[in-house]
Amino acid sequence: MAESLRDILEAAARGVFPAPDGATTVVPQHGRRDAGVIAFTAHSVVFTDEDPRWVRETLDGLGCDPLAATMNARFLTAFMERTGRTTDTIDVLLTGAPLPGRPEVALAEVADPAHPRVVSARRRRDDVRVWAADGGVLVLGRGVAGRLEAAVEVAEGVRHRGLGRRLMTAARQLAGDEPVWAQVSAGNARSLRAFQAAGYRPVGSEALFLRP
Repeated sequence: MAESLRDILEAAARGVFPAPDGATTVVPQHGRRDAGVIAFTAHSVVFTDEDPRWVRETLDGLGCDPLAATMNARFLTAFMERTGRTTDTIDVLLTGAPLPGRPEVALAEVADPAHPRVVSARRRRDDVRVWAADGGVLVLGRGVAGRLEAAVEVAEGVRHRGLGRRLMTAARQLAGDEPVWAQVSAGNARSLRAFQAAGYRPVGSEALFLRP
């Protein structure tokens, strides 16, 4: 039986990745909201409800390095035009295993559905929960293929004090028994360093396409 996107992600969280054979796997979307591309080492996964033949023919017609084809700007543009979807950036995709214990930073859960962070997170995630800390915000919600995704925001005036790392660690402690995922813009080196310091490891890159 062919693997689903969820199967692929669950395996990657355990450190088991698609074979680095230069191939591209095309799987159906897990739900209507999310389509996109995940590039692992020498193997890409395109999750879309479009015809897989269109994906492969478009990639073959690029005339570029096959290992980089799925993240080539021309393919991503063709993907958007084909699906009528939009995308923001190519992110580094990271994951961290759940952690026991209680967060070392004081957190107060935000119950207000009109809170700006709740409203923003619900555009991309389900079952959103938001916690406020002194100078920071932690968001957890169900994103691509139902995976548990974390996002962290730290106020400018309290940066460089380790709050981001503590919030990212707290996400792993609030995760129950499942891994936590994070998407970070490749140019956001400070955030990438903080996630890695909190025990997350990069597993690939991701371009996510959302319905307008």
